[in-house]
Amino acid sequence: MAKQEAKSELKEKETPIAYELAKKQKEISVAEFFTKNRHLLGFDNKRKALLMAVKEAVDNSLDACEEARVLPEISVEIIQMSEFKYKVVVEDNGPGIVKKQIPNIFAKLLYGSKFHTLKQARGQQGIGISAAVLYAQLTTGKPAKITSRVSKKEPAFYYELNIDTQTNKPMIAKEEIVEWAKDHGTKVEIDLEAEYLKGSQSVDEYLKQTAVINPHVTIIYTNPKSEQVIYARATDKLPAEPKEIKPHPYGVELGMLMDKLRWTESRTLQSFLTSEFSRVGPGTAKEICEHAAVLPNTKPSMVSRDMAEKILQGIQKTKIIAPPTDCLSNIGEELLEKGLRKEIKAEFYCATSRAPSVYRGNPFIIEVAVAFGGEIPKEEKANILRFANRVPLLYQEGGCAMAKSIMETSWKPYGLQQSGDSIPFGPVVILVHMASVWVPFTSESKEAIAHYPEIIKEIKLALQECGRLLGTYVRKKYRISEQIERANMFEKYIPEIAASLSVLANENMDKILKGLQKMLVKPEIKKEIVEEDADDKLYKMEFAKKENQNEEAREEAS
Repeated sequence: MAKQEAKSELKEKETPIAYELAKKQKEISVAEFFTKNRHLLGFDNKRKALLMAVKEAVDNSLDACEEARVLPEISVEIIQMSEFKYKVVVEDNGPGIVKKQIPNIFAKLLYGSKFHTLKQARGQQGIGISAAVLYAQLTTGKPAKITSRVSKKEPAFYYELNIDTQTNKPMIAKEEIVEWAKDHGTKVEIDLEAEYLKGSQSVDEYLKQTAVINPHVTIIYTNPKSEQVIYARATDKLPAEPKEIKPHPYGVELGMLMDKLRWTESRTLQSFLTSEFSRVGPGTAKEICEHAAVLPNTKPSMVSRDMAEKILQGIQKTKIIAPPTDCLSNIGEELLEKGLRKEIKAEFYCATSRAPSVYRGNPFIIEVAVAFGGEIPKEEKANILRFANRVPLLYQEGGCAMAKSIMETSWKPYGLQQSGDSIPFGPVVILVHMASVWVPFTSESKEAIAHYPEIIKEIKLALQECGRLLGTYVRKKYRISEQIERANMFEKYIPEIAASLSVLANENMDKILKGLQKMLVKPEIKKEIVEEDADDKLYKMEFAKKENQNEEAREEAS
């Protein structure tokens, strides 16, 4: 018996430890991962959590309304339940959600319709609103309440949803048909642990900036103090509807190319290149094959790793035109300026929208607007408004390509104070917007844009265009201020001059005084500059663009 026990102990000792360790290994669900890493999604403190919950719900509503070609009317209400417990209610007039999709959209992470499509959209990863539901579930234990209706001919469906964090699947706590006054739309109610504070990174600021960058939206906002703010739309014109495009060959990587070759239904390499990529016709595909030294009629399934690498090199050697830009829906100079005028009281406005450019095969457009003077604080740093695909970016300003571009631009020639490579000082608001099929955010919380050289270059050129117009205005204003100062000085000494001339010329003093006062003309700063600016604004914009083109040509030459 003792010998058998000894043999058993010896056998146990001989079993490699790796087998015991292997028993502990198991698959990690996405929901379980983000339960422990909520900071990656932006839910790292109570104040920011409130902002993120509102942001994700509003972004979804705006995307849905625009896709359905409906002018968005969004109601946002925040109700304080206790010291750190809040209820967020977001309601829209969008197309609604099909019944069977409601649980997956709100209670399953990495589930969405935009990840695999290349066109401009606010949401990309299919995480946002379900992450807010997950955070609410973790902090209050209460389910999210969803009401949605797709047509007045169909009933409104009501769900109470939780997320099974072990399987990343929705758990339906309640499901029923309800009466709802809206013909179509969606209403989201979330109870979460949060903190409400006003300021530059608050829900209030997010909604104000959303109204600026989306001049076609109406937002009715009720804060926890029961104060209501209405952001009325500035235009009835919906943004152009972006169209889906295929990837551009210049943006493809080796692993991605091999995956496409593995799953394609094309029978030849030439047809594969023309059907899977944008801007590749039969002639361009044949040229790529020639540069890669691969036969055009090669079966995609027969392409090895080495051949795929040669095809990638062949793509880089072939001149392929830039990707189409109908996948983008930029705001445009006129509406950008309207949005600024609606929410920011200034005395000077200008805006520019750059021609489309490309990074990693992805098309993008940079737009910049500037507001100066008026009610903007004078003794403070410039107020920077950052946007990506019409969404405000309120956090991580220091790590964003937009802030970096502003700091690296010299603002002194444009009439602003600046110390080295820093944010300029003065009564100015600088707005930067990037529209792209795939915005390169630095994290899942989508708060800052990565420092791609192509993006930074475009932002700087757009800033310089607006900066030239701002500099022209500031110089005119300074010149007219000097004229007014001289006129005031002359006006101060008119009585003494009139008295002296009266004695010297032996004339009536009142007559001389009236004559001198007629000579005094004070220019009106705002009127003169605005009228002059209206006359030659088009010329100056064209001049600024030509200057930028010359600058680009000089850069390329060097």
